[in-house]
Amino acid sequence: MAQINLLPWREQLREERKQRFLASLVGVLVVAAGLVFLADRYFQGAIEHQNARNEFVKKEIAVLDARIKEIKELKERRQQLLERMKIIQDLQGNRPIIGRVFDQLVRTLPDGVYFTSLKMTGKNIAIVGAAESNNRVSNLMRNLDGSDWLQAPNLNEVKAVTAGAVDQENVFQLTVQQTQPGVSTEGAKP
Repeated sequence: MAQINLLPWREQLREERKQRFLASLVGVLVVAAGLVFLADRYFQGAIEHQNARNEFVKKEIAVLDARIKEIKELKERRQQLLERMKIIQDLQGNRPIIGRVFDQLVRTLPDGVYFTSLKMTGKNIAIVGAAESNNRVSNLMRNLDGSDWLQAPNLNEVKAVTAGAVDQENVFQLTVQQTQPGVSTEGAKP
């Protein structure tokens, strides 16, 4: 009988299978490493692209913040200019009123009365003067009350001063409010 040894044939087959398995394992590892590398490159590129976009947005935000600051400064400057313009317009509009008030003070002044001092604070006018008699002070107050440009005369003080044996003066202090004809201060609703 012939002796047949089947062991080397099986061992050779096992060796071939083992080598194919190792080759396929190395191939799968190479492909997997390549895929991991490509995925890493893709995500790194996406991250760098997003970071670049974020930096661009930050720069634009800084530019817009500077513009907003500039706009606020311009608004403040504009408000200051508007306030100055309003003051100038008010002064321009009130310029003829002062002349009218002085004209009315002269027109309401009766004979025998003269003013020694005038002081205007806002719309109030403080008057210090002298009169020959109390009746003349009363006439002055009636004239002031009847004026279109002056209202609410209020007598604060009257003193009799003797300058000599015969001459006597009544020194008075009064306040009156300046107004404009046709402009109602009573019942004005805001």
